[in-house]
Amino acid sequence: MLDGAMTVWFVMTGLSLAFVIWDSVSNGVTSWVQRAAWILVTAYTGVFGLFFYLVTCRRPFVGGHDQFTKPVWKQAVNSEMHCLAGDATGILIAALILSLFELANGWDAVAEYAAGFIFGLFIFQALMMLGMYQGDYMLAVRKTVFAETVSMNFVMAGMIPVMVILADYWPESRHPGAASFWFRMSLASVVGGFIAYPINYWLVASHLKHGCMTLPGADGPAPKLGHSSPETSMHHDHGAHAHHHGAGDGRSGDMEHAAHGAHGMHGGMQMRSLSLPVAAAWVVFSFAILFAALIATNIYTPIRF
Repeated sequence: MLDGAMTVWFVMTGLSLAFVIWDSVSNGVTSWVQRAAWILVTAYTGVFGLFFYLVTCRRPFVGGHDQFTKPVWKQAVNSEMHCLAGDATGILIAALILSLFELANGWDAVAEYAAGFIFGLFIFQALMMLGMYQGDYMLAVRKTVFAETVSMNFVMAGMIPVMVILADYWPESRHPGAASFWFRMSLASVVGGFIAYPINYWLVASHLKHGCMTLPGADGPAPKLGHSSPETSMHHDHGAHAHHHGAGDGRSGDMEHAAHGAHGMHGGMQMRSLSLPVAAAWVVFSFAILFAALIATNIYTPIRF
């Protein structure tokens, strides 16, 4: 019965992934990082990824992307995709490498956490925000490390118990050559995604993290439907403004345009930052949640070093 369930899961995942890849290429109006995040998340979470892609990110018609993705809950889902895609990819790569060694499950968890954090921060978080910080990659890293840390800890609070407990009760799932390995990692990604959603909602609602951003000029108007994309009009208005104030300084205009592309969408949402004590308190809280998950995991499957 379990083999049958895995077969259905992989078939549905393949179909879901094929659709998201095709739609991202032919209908996508977001950055390549956003599209890559959805493709990877769908590969890991199957029909769950497809469902949330359809209801939170996919452009419903030309000119409709901004309004469709405007609700905060949809922005939060899109925001989480960067974290989940990076974290799960790093964790999966680490798990593949660690399968060659016979390490205690505690060391496996530590290495997977480190790999997930590196992929999540340095690829999917910092690169997504690169345009907002005028192409300064290290500045983007510094500005996104808080959001990545708290979000990552919640993702891992969901993934680690699933990975560790199932690996103990389902020994064959430790080996990448077995279908159960990929099924176990998929289940862990699904649980991690759900656990991390509330913190991502708070981050987006508090303007501490970006969600889904339409590329400037990518989603044109739909005159036959009597609809004009607000993203398009803002893009043109800004272009005229930048031309007026940046005349004779092409670099200044380009930098202003890049900044607008990052936070000119959805009513001009501006990013803010927390004071150091408040940010530190949230980081400590996120680690407390992660450690609580580890303690709960240890009840069922001892974590050894």
